Formats: sequence, structure tokens, C-alpha cells
Amino acid sequence: MADILQQIASNLYDGEDEVVAELVQKALDQGMGANEVLQGGLIAGMDEVGRDFKAGDLFVPEVLIAARAMHAGMGVLRPLLAEADVPSAGKYLIGTVKGDLHDIGKNLVKMMLEGAGFETVDLGTDVEPQAFVEAVREHKPTLIGMSALLTTTMVQMRATVDALEEAGVRESVKIMVGGAPVTEAFAQEIGADAYAPDAASAVDVARSLAG
Repeated sequence: MADILQQIASNLYDGEDEVVAELVQKALDQGMGANEVLQGGLIAGMDEVGRDFKAGDLFVPEVLIAARAMHAGMGVLRPLLAEADVPSAGKYLIGTVKGDLHDIGKNLVKMMLEGAGFETVDLGTDVEPQAFVEAVREHKPTLIGMSALLTTTMVQMRATVDALEEAGVRESVKIMVGGAPVTEAFAQEIGADAYAPDAASAVDVARSLAG
């Protein structure tokens, strides 16, 4: 049984989306539970992708192809996971802050988080502080991730933290920040809970904050 999970993980790593979907269905047909396939196949495969991405052995295009294979597998599993009421690793609200239209880093983080079992809500780019506040009220996430690629838009991270505090919802979420100009010191300065330098690290940080 474990052999099919290894096959799922290694085909996911190689970005074989159709094969992954077929293997996931095969594992289910053999009587494996949806959560077992998720944890031992898809998440195990994405964890390996994350480790090698962090180590510099894989690059963004390969991660995107692996993420596509992960989504193919999730397409088969999702209805069953919902039926079985399998809890997610946490709900993660993500967006690029106001004034910033960059989304490659944000999208990569989102894919890696989904690969790690998080339920994600993507607000897109150029997200106003108030839009983050309203989304927190609506979706009740465990974590918020904010991205900025420009030094000029970093100030919007502080504005968003302030808006969450003013709205009285700051205490209900953990806030992570990232993006090329962002630093650990800046994250502390604006009152964020954590900083992640890259997408693979973001998964580790999110897991530690959600745990």
C-alpha cells in the first residue's frame, strides 16, 4: 500500500499531473482513505518539492509544474475530503498589498501552502487594508500572508496591520509578511508575527504558527 503513495509523491515531484490523478483514484479504489492519500502521497510529494526548492535544486517553473500535478490529485480527493470532514492545516488568507501588482511570489506561496494542506483564500493584488479586514471577518482565517515586491508598497503592510488592530480583529489571526524588500526586522517593526524569505520557508513558518 505504501508503494502507491510513494508513486504518487514521486510522480507529483516530476509534474506528471494525469498520472497523479490516476494513481490517487487507484489508491482510493484499493480502499485507502482520502486523508491517508493526501498526507502520504500529495503532501509528502510537495514537501519534497519544497525542500529541494529551498536547497536550490528545483526552480520556480518546476515547482509550478509539481503544483499543477498536486492540483490534479486534489481534484480527485477534494469531494471525499469534504465528505469525510477532514480538517485542513488551517485557513490562510493571502494577498499582495495596495499599490503592488506583483503576484508570482504570492502565487507560489499559495501553491506551496495548498500542497501542505492549507485551505487558501487569495485576495489577489493591490489589496486595500480595509479589504483584508473585511476578508478576515468573512472567512475567519487562522493566518494572513501579505506580499510586497516594491519598497514603496511596504508601508501598506503597516497600514494593514493598523487597520486590523483598529477593526478589533488583529488578535484573531497570525500575520506573515514576505517579498523581496521585506526583512525580519521590518516584520517585527510593523507588528507582524513572522517573516518568510521564500515560498518553501513560508510553509514551515505557517505550520509553526498554525500548530
